[in-house]
Amino acid sequence: MAIDTRGETAGKPGKPTGEKKARRTSPALFYRQVVAELRKVIWPRRNDLITYTTIVLGFVVIMVGVVAGFDFGLTKLVLAVFGGS
Repeated sequence: MAIDTRGETAGKPGKPTGEKKARRTSPALFYRQVVAELRKVIWPRRNDLITYTTIVLGFVVIMVGVVAGFDFGLTKLVLAVFGGS
């Protein structure tokens, strides 16, 4: 293998150079890793959860109103331009 000017090894693309093959994992190992990661999570307190839920629901209601308003306005515009009953 040749060394390029940046000091990196110029090998064939796509071929691992001295890396180990990926090990297969078992369902039990996967479960243990999931549980370990979930223990690292900082869960929100009840007060925080209620606040976040209220904010999200409020935002959704506002966006539904905006989209419904555009829909109503565009419907009226199309009926005015192309005629309708």
